[in-house]
Amino acid sequence: MIDIGKYDHAHQYFTLSIQNNNLPQSAIPTHYNGIGLVYDEKGQYDKALEYYEKAIEIQIKSLPPYHPSLATMYGNIGLAYNRKGEYDKALEYYEKAIEIQIKSLPQYHPSLATTYTNIGLVYHEKGQYDKALEYYEKALEIDMKSLPPYHPSLAAIYSNTGSVYNDKGEYDKALEYYEKALEIQMKSLLPYHPSLATIYSNIGSVYNHKGECDKALEYYEKALEIQMKFLPSYHPSLATTCRNIRLVNNRKESLRQLMA
Repeated sequence: MIDIGKYDHAHQYFTLSIQNNNLPQSAIPTHYNGIGLVYDEKGQYDKALEYYEKAIEIQIKSLPPYHPSLATMYGNIGLAYNRKGEYDKALEYYEKAIEIQIKSLPQYHPSLATTYTNIGLVYHEKGQYDKALEYYEKALEIDMKSLPPYHPSLAAIYSNTGSVYNDKGEYDKALEYYEKALEIQMKSLLPYHPSLATIYSNIGSVYNHKGECDKALEYYEKALEIQMKFLPSYHPSLATTCRNIRLVNNRKESLRQLMA
């Protein structure tokens, strides 16, 4: 229901179910969580947190201390704080989630990988690149053991890792991981999937940083070709790619004039 964007309908369903008092007590936290997810998807993070906290207050009283549902709720709260830019609060809740997951789930459960990835994303946002890499590596180890070799989650971790190396200025390492992500995406996604445009653009950015203008243009143009097929003409991502291409061409022209 939430996935297809019918936020108001979802909100009404969850709210009326609670107000009508026709739910067993055990189902009320699930519905509070559902309302929280609706607000989260709408970008109303304070309202999302309000309902997540209602849910977890009930769950703490009714569930064993290391129940996986508690980890899920802590993870949702962490994500809301992350989206608000409150990174230390996000880490606090992600760490509560991972503590429970380590005690309650098998060693290589995909949910552990998801939480490790989320922690890595927060450290990346905080500019703590080595910590981000540490958690991405934990996630990658689990996903490599628990998922098929061309699963999109592996591509996401490789892409995230590439982004960290790009931000660290380690461009060859960034390319190594972006290319791993691209290899998986080319095998697992449709030829004009938006994620391919993103990875092409990221690779173009690395080559741009390396000063390899022709390679940068090659990948920016691959990204643009895909974006033109699935994005409206006024979409910001299209504008960004066009601007990147223009900037690289201007750079090439400046270099040509210097060498003339």
